[in-house]
Amino acid sequence: MTNTDRSIIASFFISVDGVVDAPQQWHFPYATDDVARVVSHATEGVDALLMGRRTFEEWKAFWPTQRGYPLADFINGTHKYVASDTLADPGWGPSSVLSGDVAARVAALKRTEGGTIAVNGSGTLTRHLLQAGLVDALHLLVHPIVVGTGKHLFEAGAAPVGLSLQSQETFDSGVTYQIYTPATTTRQ
Repeated sequence: MTNTDRSIIASFFISVDGVVDAPQQWHFPYATDDVARVVSHATEGVDALLMGRRTFEEWKAFWPTQRGYPLADFINGTHKYVASDTLADPGWGPSSVLSGDVAARVAALKRTEGGTIAVNGSGTLTRHLLQAGLVDALHLLVHPIVVGTGKHLFEAGAAPVGLSLQSQETFDSGVTYQIYTPATTTRQ
């Protein structure tokens, strides 16, 4: 990386069976002080949020009405980049739409000056960016629950992407916090 390259960190609440969909339905029994600490630290150095259209629309329906606490103020005030070929006017600012070749647009965004770019709750986009080699770190809060149905972070049919475990922490709730970076080689 040159000194102007920005990092992309993708973070997820994820079940043991890989579901990242609708964490509001299964995450809260595990929302301990340890998890809150991780979420709070996840905003440090971040000056942009990158998300897919569906996640953007879900967040747009919720976050603008939330005010007065640090996470809500951070999300509402941080620039949001939305990967979409169908969204013309985001209607929730500050925001910009990235259309067309998303990997090329995100690669160009990474070359601009600024802080860390965070991806949260956008599994399809994260898979695409991982395949393109654009994700610098993957932060997973793995919950000790099998959800059974919903969208999975990793879907069948994708090419292997090697990851290297950088750290792991286990909380009393059974949640593990795992940080991965791209591996230099992929084991098969």
